[in-house]
Amino acid sequence: MTYLIITGLLCGALLGFVMQRGRFCLTGGFRDMYIAKDNRMFYALLVAIAVQSVGVFLLIDLGIFEYSAGSLPILSVIIGSFIFGIGIILAGGCATGTWYRAGEGLIGSWIALAGYMLMSTMMRTGVFGPFNQQMQQSTVLPKNSIAETFGINHWFIIVPFVLIVAFILYKQLTKPKVAIPSLKPKRTGLAHILFEKRWNPFVTATLIGIIAFIAWPLSAATGRVFGLGITTPSANILQYLTTGDEGFLNWGVFLVLGIFAGSFIAAKASKEFRFRMPDVKTGINSFIGGNLMGVGASLAGGCSIGNGLVMTAMMTWQGWIGLVFMILGTWTASYFVFVRPRQKAMAAKLKEQVTPA
Repeated sequence: MTYLIITGLLCGALLGFVMQRGRFCLTGGFRDMYIAKDNRMFYALLVAIAVQSVGVFLLIDLGIFEYSAGSLPILSVIIGSFIFGIGIILAGGCATGTWYRAGEGLIGSWIALAGYMLMSTMMRTGVFGPFNQQMQQSTVLPKNSIAETFGINHWFIIVPFVLIVAFILYKQLTKPKVAIPSLKPKRTGLAHILFEKRWNPFVTATLIGIIAFIAWPLSAATGRVFGLGITTPSANILQYLTTGDEGFLNWGVFLVLGIFAGSFIAAKASKEFRFRMPDVKTGINSFIGGNLMGVGASLAGGCSIGNGLVMTAMMTWQGWIGLVFMILGTWTASYFVFVRPRQKAMAAKLKEQVTPA
């Protein structure tokens, strides 16, 4: 238990700290791909995936632990990922983003987190458990691993992927830089870098990839052969609180609690922590979004981290198909939440201008 607490909390705290300071928000990143045509956060995600993938498969090849991707419940992954994408727009953050923004004092994230934990629990051991299991058992393909599907070594997929990511990173870093005026630093040295300086998204992504890689051996040492995961541990917290069953206390539980703690430390040290109460509409959307996140992540077998970062790094169909439909869900919700209302407002304003008094 001591090992669970120390390593889980430490890994989670590092992740929460880095995400908070690096403003690593996949919800905003996916949304900006559609609305602002800005792909930088998506490219940053690819960097994190590449770093983790190389590290984890090296450990697997060295015999540190064994991992099987299993089968692919493709219909459940597609539907769940799409629903999850819609949910994160309404909630204002993905699963991990909700945890770390809750650590900043954002009450809307607390509301979303409540809905997320509740629905994740109901989809596992609650009233929707049979439905979730039935969906998981429908339209199942025998091989989830992309390498196993084509009968090739995993490095024939990983190496080209890393080279593509390296090329994208090179193109991004060699773009002409736009000078952004900055305030005079109030801190110096390490304190300025950690708590004041704006972090480069690709540096942040590299750190997240390293943390995601480290999570594997730390978690495997407890018998949980997986990396970062948010949905199941979030449900486990509520299951433990309502049943008192210590069997629900696993490495992942302390990981997500560590994310909250690490974000809180980063926000306080950088003077970004403050309680912010949402308006009624935002609060309702946050709760609805949290519930959709719980449904979607449970059906898909992972959230933006479990599927979008970890299962993609393991080069599985589940990860990459899930990521695609997660983004499509995000774009769909972005249209109805952001684009369409803006178009209506502009049309109404134009009508007022051309209509004679």
